[in-house]
Amino acid sequence: MRHEEFTPPISRTGPRRRPVLAAAALAGVCLTAGGCAGDNGQSPGAAPRSASPSPASSTPSPRQSPDPAGSPSTGPTSAKPRPEGPLADRTVVIDPGHNPGNRDHTREINSQVDMGTGRKECDTTGTATNSGYAEALFTLDVSRRLRTLLEDRGARVVLTHDGDRPFGPCVDERARIGNEERADAVVSVHADGSATGNRGFHVILPAAVNGDGADTAKIVAPSRELGVRIAGNFVRTTGSAPSNYIGGDTGLDTRDDLGGLNLSTVPKVFIECGNMRDPKDAALLTSADWRQKAALGMAEGISSYLKR
Repeated sequence: MRHEEFTPPISRTGPRRRPVLAAAALAGVCLTAGGCAGDNGQSPGAAPRSASPSPASSTPSPRQSPDPAGSPSTGPTSAKPRPEGPLADRTVVIDPGHNPGNRDHTREINSQVDMGTGRKECDTTGTATNSGYAEALFTLDVSRRLRTLLEDRGARVVLTHDGDRPFGPCVDERARIGNEERADAVVSVHADGSATGNRGFHVILPAAVNGDGADTAKIVAPSRELGVRIAGNFVRTTGSAPSNYIGGDTGLDTRDDLGGLNLSTVPKVFIECGNMRDPKDAALLTSADWRQKAALGMAEGISSYLKR
């Protein structure tokens, strides 16, 4: 979406017809990448972040979001020992974009914070579908589903927030959480807010940035590999095609204007799961079944990357 710190790239054009082969080619990316397995200081309003300790325990969040149709979303996992699995001893940080409470804290989220190459707003409210389903609720739901899938594979999972704080975190804190956890991978979950007719997903990769406290030299290559694997698996599990308006039909986009990426010292990507303003994409994003597939695609991509 035009979220957190997102501004539509000036040079990008409107929707175009993409080759039929684009989705098929991207679906095979995970094979060429080695096989498919399957921001400093505490920001205001900070609360303890949600982790899956060993043994894991979690309490359902009071902001747990219902499915638009009325069924409950997949919330935090029940208290249970973390199983042994292929991702044992691995730490994954999941960053649910925005926060449902941001809209009630506009002064706080409009405060300026460091983004590595300058200063930007702490956060934004995010977008929503035309029917009012908020991106912040979508990202929490998918992130909780993703957490469950990764914990079932033995990973230690940390959420930058779990609907358990009034707003935020700010973009600098979101990056700092992944750094402090020494995460093996960080994925920031979002949905876009573009024009009708713009469809599909894209994964945002960090550009090479060096200056004003940001240095992404060490994470550009591994982040790209992480993004490629997620993109390939996302096609396979959801059936969604790569974006027809960003990324040149590849499903991949490199950005240097996002503090969440610029300030990261560990491999990190953003994923825009679809366009909430397009009716066809919105129908997918508001489906609990499709959100589970989206979480699975991310889990498969992360697993493939971590087991390489």
